[in-house]
Amino acid sequence: MENFSLILAIVVVTALAFDFTNGFHDTANAMATTISTGALKPKVAVAMSAVLNLVGAFLSVEVANTISKGLVDETGIRPEVIFAALVGAILWNLLTWLVGLPSSSSHALMGGLIGATIASAGFGAVHGDALVTKVLIPAVAAPIVAGVAAMLATRLSYSLGKKADGKAAAKGYRTGQIASAGLVSLAHGTNDAQKTMGIITLALVAGGAVAPDSDPPTWVILSAGLAIALGTYLGGWRIIRTMGKGLTDLQPQQGFAAQTSAATVILASSHLGFSLSTTHSVSGSVMGAGLGRKGGVVRWSTATRMFVAWGLTLPAAALVGALAESVTDLGDWGTAVVAVFLVASSAAIWKISRREVVDASNVNETDEPAGVVTTAIAAVIPPPAGPVAEELTATIPAPPATTEPAAPPAAV
Repeated sequence: MENFSLILAIVVVTALAFDFTNGFHDTANAMATTISTGALKPKVAVAMSAVLNLVGAFLSVEVANTISKGLVDETGIRPEVIFAALVGAILWNLLTWLVGLPSSSSHALMGGLIGATIASAGFGAVHGDALVTKVLIPAVAAPIVAGVAAMLATRLSYSLGKKADGKAAAKGYRTGQIASAGLVSLAHGTNDAQKTMGIITLALVAGGAVAPDSDPPTWVILSAGLAIALGTYLGGWRIIRTMGKGLTDLQPQQGFAAQTSAATVILASSHLGFSLSTTHSVSGSVMGAGLGRKGGVVRWSTATRMFVAWGLTLPAAALVGALAESVTDLGDWGTAVVAVFLVASSAAIWKISRREVVDASNVNETDEPAGVVTTAIAAVIPPPAGPVAEELTATIPAPPATTEPAAPPAAV
């Protein structure tokens, strides 16, 4: 019993560590566009996002129930399986954070859980119908829906603001952007904090601490909300740089449209119990907003790397989770080996990240090349009319003044 209690405590602590990485990994979802357009200072933005993530954690438990009750068979799942799943999710989160790619923490967690469950109990322990309907289909649909909505909203914003005063309109959109960023933060807490609640509840059920089909206890909701809020406050500056400046250059109108569209999709999915990736939703809305402005372009080189990371998230986390479960299955010493490996790998990734520090002071600086497609489109499409175009000044130098030729010298 003592050994079980120790294992269960390790699982809970590891789950909260994952929730912490989820917080700083996904801060960009709520605040990248707000920071890139100058609507909020970087540190103010992450502090606001942290508070609203904590509030959002208390709004619903539908997504938590999807993970704890619907994705895998609760019977026969040991706490070690949950621990192995979290190892796969944490390492994938840290690796993608290191290279600044906004991948899905949600899919990393579910991939780790699926891989560890298959290694422990076989393919039959995974509910394939729930995986398809509540994970895979939303993963494909979310960025498309959010992207189309953001593109249409961007075009509508520019159409309605043609005759508006430039400075007043920009100020109004920045204010609206702050409100929409707050809505995304609230939605993120409602959706993503619940995933950790679900995984801890699943561990408690597996360990016999709570009855099957139970909702997350209050202390689980509170601890998960605090962990994701703390991670959000620290700010995932590397991913904020990619999301805010690496994908496209946004103006306040585009930022407002992108965040409002993403928040709507995330809140709707949370209400329906879909374990949606906020990263997919926000990334899709940012690209849609970039394409919605006349003359706006998307850096497809960055987008391509991001798409590859999305495709690798589930299988990569599942593979690491399955390998970790194979080691923990050897006994207590196997679990200790996996724990040491997780700590050592995390420390190594952190040390590597210190070679090139990205923080609040340089988050809006990027040297991402525009790419061939972006350069070609920008060359043939004129910039949009409005405040930006009105501020442009001619840079063609005037021709040099002509002078009268000197008189020839008199003949001698």
